[in-house]
Amino acid sequence: MIDREQVLHVARLARLELNDDEVATAAAELSKILGHIETIEELDLTDVPPTAHVVEVDSALRPDVPQPSLPRDVAFAQAPDIADDGFRVPSPQA
Repeated sequence: MIDREQVLHVARLARLELNDDEVATAAAELSKILGHIETIEELDLTDVPPTAHVVEVDSALRPDVPQPSLPRDVAFAQAPDIADDGFRVPSPQA
């Protein structure tokens, strides 16, 4: 399905340098991917809602519950330089 010139064109757009073996491998793999897409396009999915996950996910994140912070003296114990109740860091180089 995908020929050598198409792979080289996409590689050029992506600024990839491929050797002959990589071009052949990419052509075969991209052809397989397009084959799978063609198979999916044959399915009638009009009543299938779009999904973000394959399985139902109630909440991927933990609840945001406030907790006590690390005591200031413990946080500053390993700091090489402290100023104005904070960590002093070097200014970024322009």
